[in-house]
Amino acid sequence: MLNKLGEAEKKFDEIGEKLAGEEATADMEEYRRLMKEYKTLTPIVEKYREYKKHSADLEGAKQLMTSEDKEIKELAALEIEELKEKIAEAENELKIMLLPRDPNDDKNVIIEIRGGAGGEEAALFAYVLYRMYNMYSDKMGYKTELISVNETGLGGFKEVSFSIDGEGAFSRFKFESGVHRVQRVPETESQGRIHTSTVTVAVLPEAEEVEININPADIVIESCKSSGAGGQHINKTESAVRLTHKPTGIVIECQEERSQFKNKDKAMKMLRAKLYDMKLQEQNDKIASERKSQVGTGDRSERIRTYNYPQSRVTDHRIGLTLHNLEGFLNGDIGDMIDAIIAADTAEKLKNGELG
Repeated sequence: MLNKLGEAEKKFDEIGEKLAGEEATADMEEYRRLMKEYKTLTPIVEKYREYKKHSADLEGAKQLMTSEDKEIKELAALEIEELKEKIAEAENELKIMLLPRDPNDDKNVIIEIRGGAGGEEAALFAYVLYRMYNMYSDKMGYKTELISVNETGLGGFKEVSFSIDGEGAFSRFKFESGVHRVQRVPETESQGRIHTSTVTVAVLPEAEEVEININPADIVIESCKSSGAGGQHINKTESAVRLTHKPTGIVIECQEERSQFKNKDKAMKMLRAKLYDMKLQEQNDKIASERKSQVGTGDRSERIRTYNYPQSRVTDHRIGLTLHNLEGFLNGDIGDMIDAIIAADTAEKLKNGELG
């Protein structure tokens, strides 16, 4: 670990010298790359230098233990214990900092929510989850934008796609992928029986054009009239867009904007994210199973969470955590759950010794 930290400090100093040079901004793309790397290394190097200072102070305190002055030896002994605690704390923080960093953590995300088993009740809960993620995004200062939605007559969503823009968005939402189960008395149920329905959530990191090269010849673009609720302009102009990616068969439809150009732009963003996600899934499949975190972000058929209305509780099955504040949770207070999942994932990686 110390060798890695020494290398990180050396690289940090080298990048600092380059950024301070007169020609630093001659190549803006390289400048942005260096700034990003410098920003990533800064907290690691600062903590490493703090660790080195505590270690040097510890050696100094040990030297004082050879003093014949009883009072000095007592003070040195107290300082040694205090410094040992600080060094252990710094070591633990550095281990966490050196864990392999998900390169997508800083990306914006696109979330797809689809009603699963349960018909109309599943569609209604899909809307509840959409609202929950939007409310949490507001609390975090993230910006959300609707990409496409397929509504039902009762106000539910058969499926909805939306983007969330903000620093570290993917790191906060990536563990939401999977099957979300709801247990409640449906609004459409007159007998008061509890039903179980499911909704699937997929979280995709937003991909840049340079990361995913799409051949225009592989795309079929169709324009059509918008349908469903949406205002007086509906069905008057062909502003809706349908993209079909021939090699994969992926179909993206977008009709939320009045402008066909804007709908096409949103659809392309969605297509890039889906193709990038497919690429990531292929890479993840090649990783040895023993090196994967138990928390994971992978299998979208995995039931990850249950929302139980009668008992006002929400349980995440991956980490065994139950919170008894369902109303607040569905109103966007999901930060504690997300923090607990991230902590569990970090602990699993530390246990497996997955240092970067």
